[in-house]
Amino acid sequence: MAGGTWNVTNQPVLPGLYMNFVSAAGTAIQPGARGVVVAPVKSHWGPVGQFVEVAGEAAIRELYTEDESDGASAFTTLYLALLGGPKKLLAYRIADSTAAPAELTLKSAAAAEDSVKLKAKYPGKRGNGFKVTVQPSLTVAGTKELKLYEGGTLLRTISIGDGEAGKAAAAINEDSGNRWVIAEKIADGTLADVSGESFAGGASGIAGITNADYLKAAEAFETQDFHVLTLDGVTDAALRVSLAAWVKRVRGEGKGIIATLGGTAAEDTGADAVNRAIARSAALDFEGIVNVGTGAIMNGKSYSSAQVAAWVAGLIAGQSLKESATYAVSPFEDVTRRWTRSEQEAGVQNGVLLLVHDGRKVKVLRGVNSLVTLREGQNKGWKKIRKIRVLDQINADLQRTAEDHYIGKVNNTEEGRLALIGAGKQYLQSLALENVIESTGYDVTLDPRYYGSAPQMQPEDDQVYLAWTADDTDVMEQIFGTFYVQ
Repeated sequence: MAGGTWNVTNQPVLPGLYMNFVSAAGTAIQPGARGVVVAPVKSHWGPVGQFVEVAGEAAIRELYTEDESDGASAFTTLYLALLGGPKKLLAYRIADSTAAPAELTLKSAAAAEDSVKLKAKYPGKRGNGFKVTVQPSLTVAGTKELKLYEGGTLLRTISIGDGEAGKAAAAINEDSGNRWVIAEKIADGTLADVSGESFAGGASGIAGITNADYLKAAEAFETQDFHVLTLDGVTDAALRVSLAAWVKRVRGEGKGIIATLGGTAAEDTGADAVNRAIARSAALDFEGIVNVGTGAIMNGKSYSSAQVAAWVAGLIAGQSLKESATYAVSPFEDVTRRWTRSEQEAGVQNGVLLLVHDGRKVKVLRGVNSLVTLREGQNKGWKKIRKIRVLDQINADLQRTAEDHYIGKVNNTEEGRLALIGAGKQYLQSLALENVIESTGYDVTLDPRYYGSAPQMQPEDDQVYLAWTADDTDVMEQIFGTFYVQ
């Protein structure tokens, strides 16, 4: 899908709808829209280099396990993201070149030669905990059963017929309840009985993961429809810079995404925590990136701000476009460092999203992104997450409508342009009826800079320039009152 921003001196080549947003043209979109979070993760189990939808906590355990030893990050990242309430959560496991599945070779009874190779379904050290027993069935005479264990837990019992290698391999692979191993026939023969034979050789491929692996994953993310990206607790400054450049590029190409990042536990709690958090925002300084500045505690366990960023990602994706992250209640019981009033003010003014404990609960102080320095065409509204989500959604809606119904389908005549304008006005009317833009003053017209008696530039035969005008609404974030005492 082609799209993005445009300018007069460097016009796009591909067909598409190109939209510039400036402060006089901010609008909102229909309420109730919910988004998709994508997260790279490290794990001892699960498919590598594939997008997997994670629907709940049980799915995390089944797909990636709860084991977070040796740098694994899947459970915490995905669990916190789910608590935020996104419409959909996509996990993408990354691993280095050493990742390998655990294996076990079963021998034949007669010749004691290799007969069937069993391989863990996914790379990772989890497979090293698998054990296999092959014994005659106690219920069906003349048949054998393969029992797969993980530690002392029986995972699956599979009937393998008389134990002939080909039949056994087929039975294992065709068993619909088998989510752990695959089998390959090596040679003819009937499997020998074994008890508690262990798999070996499984490697998770975590230790050698570099920033390049994350950036390679980001390239894969461009093929997916998602709205918020979070990392899995990594805090490398060079990776933040590279990821920020990537976010700026893809947003410039019309893909409205937001990334949530954070710092280490030491950065969150040190004496210079405020300065470090503010420095991160200063380095990022972009409306498409949210910098989380506080760590948090849940069920007695502390999480760094980089880990809390996963919950923030889920929150951003899960809220309707009428909602703001400001004062959104979190599942955490406390923060790892409580900022003073002056520190909070400095953080908010410098693009840091903070969690605060108000004496009863932990909530987001204000829904701001990392934008500090306004660029041309921006106003202070660009510093709010809600504003950016609204602009991203309206751009996506207009892109979809233009591609489905106008680009390449409607002639660029006065009649065709009027049809396009009419559709735009109807769209804005629907927003006004939902009270997400003001009910008066919205309009769609041909851009007077390119049409009329003295245009700045004459459009090409296949170009249409529109001017959209609307006043977007906002939520109450500050209430000022004067109490007159009689």
